[in-house]
Amino acid sequence: EGMVLDEGVIVEIVRPGSGDPVPAPAPGATPEVGEIVVTTLNAGYPLIRFGTGDLSAVLPGPCPTGRTNMRIRGWMGRADQTAKVRGMFVHPAQVAEIARRHPELRKARLVVSGEMASDRMALHVEVDGAPEGLAAKLGDSVRDVTKLRAEVVLCAPGTLPNDGKVIDDTRRFA
Repeated sequence: EGMVLDEGVIVEIVRPGSGDPVPAPAPGATPEVGEIVVTTLNAGYPLIRFGTGDLSAVLPGPCPTGRTNMRIRGWMGRADQTAKVRGMFVHPAQVAEIARRHPELRKARLVVSGEMASDRMALHVEVDGAPEGLAAKLGDSVRDVTKLRAEVVLCAPGTLPNDGKVIDDTRRFA
């Protein structure tokens, strides 16, 4: 079940765009999906925190085969989620910067929608309650970081999908 990692390789699962490790799952909880980052201390070909661009999650519990090293779910998609909105590129690192400016956020996801020449962005954020003025402050941060406007949607903790996406481009191009 899953992929058992080689003992000579250090693997981290991080939030795309930020490089911050995803939190360890609570017992019985679903592990958070993130980008695989690899470190190998091989003298012939060393890698230090190499972002693979692939998404995965840590599998909890022991391996049925008896192996004791960390296991991951395997390949779950790509972490590069850059989107072009109204002629401007928006990168996961920009969403991470917006979230960094607002420590009360638990998770952020930028949803891009619309048709050709009428792109729309909505920043969905998980936050406890609905702090006064937070939506307006987030809107200002989005505009400051991306140079674009976005609707802000405040969501309850645990409601955003656990799929590793930071930017979800829902547009369909013909």
